[in-house]
Amino acid sequence: MALSTQKTTNPVVAVFKDGDYVLYRDPAMYWAGKPGHTFVCRVKKAWATGVYDLTALLSDRLVEFARPDYMRLLPPIDAMRDIDTAPLHTDGAAADMTAAALAWLTQQHATANGRPELPAPRG
Repeated sequence: MALSTQKTTNPVVAVFKDGDYVLYRDPAMYWAGKPGHTFVCRVKKAWATGVYDLTALLSDRLVEFARPDYMRLLPPIDAMRDIDTAPLHTDGAAADMTAAALAWLTQQHATANGRPELPAPRG
């Protein structure tokens, strides 16, 4: 009897934390060919069994016991890339930035140039 020399490997499954933003694909809807099967969620609860409860961002719908094989992390670096790579010292730089990037920079400007909040004097 010949033994196989092939190694079998288990796929690596991602681990998510409460509060992570993920792209979730509902497998039942996907395999049935229904529209709207993929949407952005926030991890609400991570279960010890390796599944997750998610909240869909647009509909606020609860997705219970989502398997991580149908989830992909949406890293903050991707959401912030337009801010991180924006040309700040050229004419029309703001024209190439998203509204979210402009709002964030406006908020940072107001915070950086405002009076610092100091604690109330003691006694």
